[in-house]
Amino acid sequence: MLRASKEAWSGAASMRVSRAKFRIRTRLLASALLALAFSALCASQPRAANWFEKNFWLSGPNYDRTVPSCDFPPALDRIIANFRTKEFRFWNSELRIVGFEDIRELDFLPWAAQAIPRRFCRGIAVINDGARHTIYYSIAEDTGMIGMDWGVNFCVAGLDRNWAYNPACRGAGP
Repeated sequence: MLRASKEAWSGAASMRVSRAKFRIRTRLLASALLALAFSALCASQPRAANWFEKNFWLSGPNYDRTVPSCDFPPALDRIIANFRTKEFRFWNSELRIVGFEDIRELDFLPWAAQAIPRRFCRGIAVINDGARHTIYYSIAEDTGMIGMDWGVNFCVAGLDRNWAYNPACRGAGP
């Protein structure tokens, strides 16, 4: 009787082991098939957007072409604040822009009609150390915080310390 129960137990144990092996093999096969399907999906040729995608998700740029003028006070205030932050935070400098002179527009919409509307400007920035530097800046539609309003990019000639718009701020122009 002990022998029969021992054989029954070993039979049940071997059946449990074989079921566990079957589950493992099934899971491995399923994960291999899933990996194969994902790789086939990723390796497939790119296709053009269908009618539904074109009409709802890929609508393209919808610009109003309403860009503030070069002497718009909030745009100049943004330049003053961003210049102060850049000088203080990155260059450990107390330089600040205290005013602007001779502001004029260089160009508006210099590129194709589908490009982001921009107004390129030039002026003289009066610095708190008494120096006057040429400043080039652009005001562009939908380039502000999270694309909600206009944004400003600027370069103060002689104070472009990281050479982002080098040489002589030429990269900040049209």
